[in-house]
Amino acid sequence: MPKTIKEINEKIKKGTAVVVDAEEIIDIVGKKGLKKAAKEVDVVTTGTFSPMCSSGVYFNFGHSKPKIKAGGGSAYLNDVPAYCGFAATDLYLGATALPDDDPKNKIHPGKFIYGGGHVIEDLVAKKDIRLSVFSYGTDCYPRKKLETLINIKDLNEVVLFNPRNCYQNYSVAVNLSDEMIYTYMGALKPRLGNANYCSAGQLSPLMNDPYYKTIGIGSRIFLGGGIGYVAWEGTQHNPDVKRTKGGVPKSAAGTIAVIGDLKGMKAKYLKGASILGYGASLTVGIGIPIPILSEEICRYTAVRDRDIYTQVVDYSPEKKGKVKIKLPEVNYEQLKSGQIRIHSKDVSTASLSSYLKAKEIALELKSWIKKGKFYLSEPVGTIASVGSGKKFKALKERKSK
Repeated sequence: MPKTIKEINEKIKKGTAVVVDAEEIIDIVGKKGLKKAAKEVDVVTTGTFSPMCSSGVYFNFGHSKPKIKAGGGSAYLNDVPAYCGFAATDLYLGATALPDDDPKNKIHPGKFIYGGGHVIEDLVAKKDIRLSVFSYGTDCYPRKKLETLINIKDLNEVVLFNPRNCYQNYSVAVNLSDEMIYTYMGALKPRLGNANYCSAGQLSPLMNDPYYKTIGIGSRIFLGGGIGYVAWEGTQHNPDVKRTKGGVPKSAAGTIAVIGDLKGMKAKYLKGASILGYGASLTVGIGIPIPILSEEICRYTAVRDRDIYTQVVDYSPEKKGKVKIKLPEVNYEQLKSGQIRIHSKDVSTASLSSYLKAKEIALELKSWIKKGKFYLSEPVGTIASVGSGKKFKALKERKSK
């Protein structure tokens, strides 16, 4: 008999819910079979800890005396520019923002030592942040300059809002050119010198619910060590891609936009990242509980690394006359072995995503649920799935007439 989220929450309240992580469910299904596992297990917890560039925080810093209007002016947090286009004292800081005096890639490859992601980490760690605001002055907001220290403890609201997180699968990056290249997938050595990937595989949240049957708008999640919610489908959400027979996408597919109170989060799950030759980012910890409402959902959560395939992609720059070479599909069991075979060559692999940290997140979320500190929520809206017609479109450049 199918279960409901309401029934599972009652079990959580009573302390009788059976909660396992996405690694443990694989063994349970293997030993007891799908039918028995689906009946016994109530929740499967997942986790991921990866660089997620499309991340940031918005907050209100309160009115000074005399008042200042950041909107239309400029603002900096530890010299990193924030977006001021909202209102007088509301700012948004993106994870990839860089100080104006950062040399960027003028000395290649740039180090990008401190950016928006690092400010967010310092903010959640309760460190003082230097706020600088410059404005043009109005009758109601006469002040033109503000220099002060702010701390998350003193701010009105501080909200982590990430438009695109938790990618459902992603390509493996290699470099077929004769020169070293520096990408958001890390440094790639020439002539298939290495292969980088970025996913927790069998622990990854959207891999365990490939058709978004339980994850939707309003789903309560583990976000940055605190509680957050799925706000919408993420940008570049692309559900109509090739899939395995088990429903697993073979390339970058779904994404989610997430939101949560930064004041309840922890710096160890929100880490500023410096990607050599590319830029600054934020490594984000996300865990999503999957309620086992049916045998079908239980089957999805039992997905194994060897069942998850992805594409190997050449990240070297496009050039006129460049010969395209067919590259293979590989699975995550192969990737995690430390080596894959590409065109008769053994290529070393490395992950930008921490599997160890993903497991830690899945276990922490499991602990919250078992202790009655975290309840599941019914989604109030669905995320576009296969057949929805939702596709990611590349930019079509046009010139004005």
